[in-house]
Amino acid sequence: MTEPARFDRGHTDDLMTFLAASPTPYHAVATAAERLEKAGFKQVAETDAWDGTSGGKYVLRGGAIVAWYVPEGAAPHTPFRIVGAHTDSPNLRVKPLPDTGAHGWRQVAVEIYGGPLLNSWLDRDLGIAGRLTLRDGSTRLVNVDRPLLRVPQLAIHLDRSVTADGLKLDKQRHMQPVWGLGRDVRDGDLIAFLEETAGIPAGEVTGWDLMTHSVEPPAYLGRDRELLAGPRMDNLLSVHAGTAALAAVASSSSQPASIPVLAAFDHEENGSQSDTGADGPLLGNVLERSVFARGGSFEDRARAFAGTVCLSSDTGHAVHPNYAERHDPTHHPRVNGGPILKVNVNNRYATDGSGRAEFTAACEAADVPFQSFVSNNSMPCGTTIGPITAARHGIKTVDIGVAILSMHSVRELCGADDPFLLAGALTAFLER
Repeated sequence: MTEPARFDRGHTDDLMTFLAASPTPYHAVATAAERLEKAGFKQVAETDAWDGTSGGKYVLRGGAIVAWYVPEGAAPHTPFRIVGAHTDSPNLRVKPLPDTGAHGWRQVAVEIYGGPLLNSWLDRDLGIAGRLTLRDGSTRLVNVDRPLLRVPQLAIHLDRSVTADGLKLDKQRHMQPVWGLGRDVRDGDLIAFLEETAGIPAGEVTGWDLMTHSVEPPAYLGRDRELLAGPRMDNLLSVHAGTAALAAVASSSSQPASIPVLAAFDHEENGSQSDTGADGPLLGNVLERSVFARGGSFEDRARAFAGTVCLSSDTGHAVHPNYAERHDPTHHPRVNGGPILKVNVNNRYATDGSGRAEFTAACEAADVPFQSFVSNNSMPCGTTIGPITAARHGIKTVDIGVAILSMHSVRELCGADDPFLLAGALTAFLER
């Protein structure tokens, strides 16, 4: 007999909807903005003058969103409580000259973005989505969410060395997907197809930011459906939880003591150095303008930043049953065990003892269990937007997340209860 879930799966069901609606960073921030609009938030343009009124506001820039809620009567020096995340995931992205092919196959030229597990992209039904820029400078989102492309793997009969030496993929030669047949490759075919799909007049698209995605939808997995399999959980799981937490705090009858913020950046997977990345000026500009719009001075800005805390939420590594030796022997985060607190004394994560106390207080307030993660000393440690945020803005930052398997695969795996637990901890943190 199937055991009931420990928690209401409504949050995880909603996460699955969010993942399916967000094949690219541009779609992810549009989806988050739509949800915040329903909670009363209003978009503000960076080119406009801002006022100091209370309520929820957000800024969109490319694949990034910064949203914040100003409580009634907030002073200019009121500190911020920030949930930080990133919207991008490793994938295959379309090159400037996309139309290519050979030997009667029509293909799309792609570039490798971030550090994907390349083998996970083989023999997958792939769609294509992203942002189209028109001649007048406006942009349109496009999403072909059906089997359109495929990166076909070489049959074992033509490469017997695979069984002995393992699969070896050349990023340039072996990862170009097919999308049809034809001996004559015609420049402009892909963009013309996307113009027609998006209802845009022919020849109007002059720029594009396009990427592939698996069209297989998220799904519960396991005998008791206690696992969740899906794409882009690194790190849309955190974006979704942060959006839900901010909307919940803004809709609460009690006003938070600080100003709650969601900052979801693009380009984390390749270093965060862009105008929409965590190493860019976006977050600092928004926070400073919020202080100044409420009549604050540089002194108020300094006071607000000094009292600010950021939770950098990103997925981490659950202990792998087939590779347990790759993990620290005394730190084995388990799925459905609650969010993880990430620690690295070499500052690959930003957490210190005082940060642990902040996260502990939030989890206790939400009655959420949490776990600790450190890397095996013999293995290199990854990093997040946490250290970048702490160093760039001089604010206390704590690295946390949800433990998953198959990180950077086209399809990742987490515990079905953990997204709900993370959202609970983030909500309690923003309320404090």
